[in-house]
Amino acid sequence: MTRAGTVMTQRPALPTSTTVVRLGRDLDIAAASALRLRLTSALRSATRRLVLDLSRVQSCDPAGLAVLIAAQRHAAERGIAVLLAAPSLRVVEVLHSTGLERYLTVCPDLPGALVTRPAPTSAGSREGTD
Repeated sequence: MTRAGTVMTQRPALPTSTTVVRLGRDLDIAAASALRLRLTSALRSATRRLVLDLSRVQSCDPAGLAVLIAAQRHAAERGIAVLLAAPSLRVVEVLHSTGLERYLTVCPDLPGALVTRPAPTSAGSREGTD
């Protein structure tokens, strides 16, 4: 595993093609480059939903936020929904303090992210639920 700690799995049984990317440790400048490459690859696949599992991420710096924002923008251009699953309290605080929780769909856990019906993808999309 890279420092970014990404692992990708397909879940074909879901109503839409979903890719889950599990992130490890910190979403920081040291992990940003590898994560950017993994997310770019995931967005090139036939996925319709990209779920970023943040359950292991303890912190997020500006470089990490930039990767999340770029992934959201690229996904929106391709009609792909991006959901953040299970962020730690510290990551939620960063998203809130920067106002990014208004632009990124945040789900409290991975199972919830897998069943959440995202709003139409755009730079300012928010989630809806089934």
